[in-house]
Amino acid sequence: METRPPKLFAGRSNLPLAKKIVDCLGVELGDSDIKQFSDGEIFVKYNENIRGIDVFLIQSTNSSSDNLLELLIMIDAAKRASAKRISAVIPYFGYARQDRKDQSRVSISAKLVANLLTTAGADRVLTMEMHATQIQGFFDIPLDHMYAAKIFSEYFIEKNIQNPVVCAPDIGGIRRARAYAKRLQAPIAMIDKRRPKQNVAEVMHVIGNVEGKNVILFDDICDTAGTLVAGARYLHDIGAKKIYAGCTHPVLSGDAIQRIEDSPIAELVVTDTIYLPESKRIDKIKILSVADTFGKAIMRTHNEESISSLFDPMD
Repeated sequence: METRPPKLFAGRSNLPLAKKIVDCLGVELGDSDIKQFSDGEIFVKYNENIRGIDVFLIQSTNSSSDNLLELLIMIDAAKRASAKRISAVIPYFGYARQDRKDQSRVSISAKLVANLLTTAGADRVLTMEMHATQIQGFFDIPLDHMYAAKIFSEYFIEKNIQNPVVCAPDIGGIRRARAYAKRLQAPIAMIDKRRPKQNVAEVMHVIGNVEGKNVILFDDICDTAGTLVAGARYLHDIGAKKIYAGCTHPVLSGDAIQRIEDSPIAELVVTDTIYLPESKRIDKIKILSVADTFGKAIMRTHNEESISSLFDPMD
């Protein structure tokens, strides 16, 4: 029996990335209506038959929370339309930073979101660089967890930065920094950071030699840019030459753009897992696309082929 082609639909959180993904695959986005009533309730309707079809729903779940709710409703609508399999393609997995109970009376929202996706009817999830790899264990359905390491590494290798040092912005990023240092054949350093309260970072000191070096900071999420900017300023003050930064998910909330503009960071390289509006596209920010990676993952998933070569894990 001939395999029926998959159908890809997109939520409204990152339509430009969804269009790039289908362009990579040489197909069209599926026809759907997504709108909100005057009271804010979200309405989803598929305008074509998806009964017995392998369906992929592309939606990042960055703020606002409507993006997550929209994805859940998309999944529910596809389930009720008798889709054969529903894959949630989530380039940026929101709420991943709340992945453990590190203080009293708080939610483990990453687990909550995993439960919501499963209950809504998702059969599998494709995502990129969640804040903590152990979140994969929160799911009772298959999850494919990809990385942007190859995309970043190729970009910085092509830049041919002289005398580079790869620096972790905090102790949690040491594994990531070690992986990039291996790819870029560069030494490694680490910033010893303290966080007295949420979205506030204080640099204590740097482990490793950065004086007279060109430093590349790597992180998974850039939210307020407090960690990156505080680290960059400290590195600059102790003699780092030129400072670059790479970040997979450009949340860039609050005063992040102004902080980056005023910082010693020469260039911040991000991916398009989150749509960056024109108002945030300053000259210091370079955007790389993950469309090809997700496009290959979608087709290999549909064809029941291995996608392990796309994981490019941080080891």
